[in-house]
Amino acid sequence: MDATAPRPSPWWLNAIVWVVSLVLIAPIVIVIVVAFSGGEYLKFPPDTLSLRWFRTFLGDARWRESILFSLRIAAIACAFSTVIGFLGAYALVRSGLRAKTLVLSLLLTPMIVPSVVTAIAMYFMSAAVGLVGSTLWLGFCHAVIALPVVLLILLSTLNGVDVNLERAAASLGAGRLRVFTRIVVPLAAPGLTSAALFAFLTSFDELIISLFLADIRMQTLPVRIWNSLQLDVQPTIAAVNAFLIAVTGTVLLVEAGVRRARAQGVGPTR
Repeated sequence: MDATAPRPSPWWLNAIVWVVSLVLIAPIVIVIVVAFSGGEYLKFPPDTLSLRWFRTFLGDARWRESILFSLRIAAIACAFSTVIGFLGAYALVRSGLRAKTLVLSLLLTPMIVPSVVTAIAMYFMSAAVGLVGSTLWLGFCHAVIALPVVLLILLSTLNGVDVNLERAAASLGAGRLRVFTRIVVPLAAPGLTSAALFAFLTSFDELIISLFLADIRMQTLPVRIWNSLQLDVQPTIAAVNAFLIAVTGTVLLVEAGVRRARAQGVGPTR
């Protein structure tokens, strides 16, 4: 028997993993099943199955406006956080900055500080300069909370980019900008894609900051869900949440596909 081979996990540990996984997945399954209910009220298991509440959800102009607004905000946040995060990660990886750990800790602060604290601080700062309700500013604030995720992904990606390739290009006469755009960016493209997808997802699902900074006339999808839960709970909410789950699942599947393609593309070449 190979001494270096990993030992199989004990049965009780596997059982705990399965139980925890089922507890985490069960609410998602329940929401999806209830979304296909044909009844007038939220009930599990539903008496009948129907697409009624999906038709109500997608047929309501207010819900459609919220989807489009969330997509617009997420696209802005994705662009800001990916560009800033990529440049910041590259600077941290290639620079000889002594306070690199301190700088990285500060950049990861939005991941550590509770969202409500960040949202309150952003609200007072935004209100002071009249930016509450600004679409571009809301997207930038979403980018702030997405930035730590982008940084962590791109730091890992850029650490895998061989600096000797950059030195070789520079020795052949390529300038810094050309080295960056022709060597670094293509090699880091899979990580950039993954970072952009996670930034988009982080913004699309964000509630707290949107509650503080979004204009009452233009509400993101999570904000409209929140307001609907406060006013009138209908099975439409289950359909909306099933839609959010589908969006999240789709983004994660795309990211997994990008990661798999990257893994297949890495390896010895002749």
